[in-house]
Amino acid sequence: MGFPTKLLGPDERPVLLLRPHAKALIVPALVLLVTAPVTAYLAGLVPDGSAQVWMRLALVVAALAVIGRWTLWPFLVWWNTIYAITDRRLVLRSGVLNRTGHDMPLTRLNDVKFSHTVIERVLGCGTLVVESAGEAGQLVLDDVPRVEQVQRALYRLSDQIRGLDDPGEDDLAEDDVAGDDLAARADRGSHRDDRVDRVDRDERATQVLDRRHRNPM
Repeated sequence: MGFPTKLLGPDERPVLLLRPHAKALIVPALVLLVTAPVTAYLAGLVPDGSAQVWMRLALVVAALAVIGRWTLWPFLVWWNTIYAITDRRLVLRSGVLNRTGHDMPLTRLNDVKFSHTVIERVLGCGTLVVESAGEAGQLVLDDVPRVEQVQRALYRLSDQIRGLDDPGEDDLAEDDVAGDDLAARADRGSHRDDRVDRVDRDERATQVLDRRHRNPM
């Protein structure tokens, strides 16, 4: 699923792009599966006569109206609803003829809650409620796929953009290695100084013995 680049700001990149869970299409699909055979069955029951063609045509028109209202329209609504998370904001776009949008900067994200029923838990979706610290208030996203992962992603991106992340383990490991290296250098230096002191003491002792040997008392 693509994300319109015109919705992105300079140096902004999309992180997560979603549509509502496909469970929103279960009822429209059932309407289609029921309406088509029922219409065919009723058309077959129309008695012969001059009005047969018109009655069958009326049945087809009624079936198309039902399918258009309760199958095609929900599909278009689902297709045109986009939940997007970028590295700066949460984006909601919806609407078929009249488009609506809601953007929430991640710097103002205050709280993220999710809820799901037993069936939604089995399907792996749920409702996400995002609260903003500003005047934007509350943003409700229905039928969000992988709702728990989306919640964690929002928290992580919000902390990153506000600089609240702790130092990574790699940085700490580098500091430990650097500290160990300095300690090892200092230890090697102290051993070298000890060896130099021992050599000096041995040389002075040798010189004293030589003088005594040349000038016995």
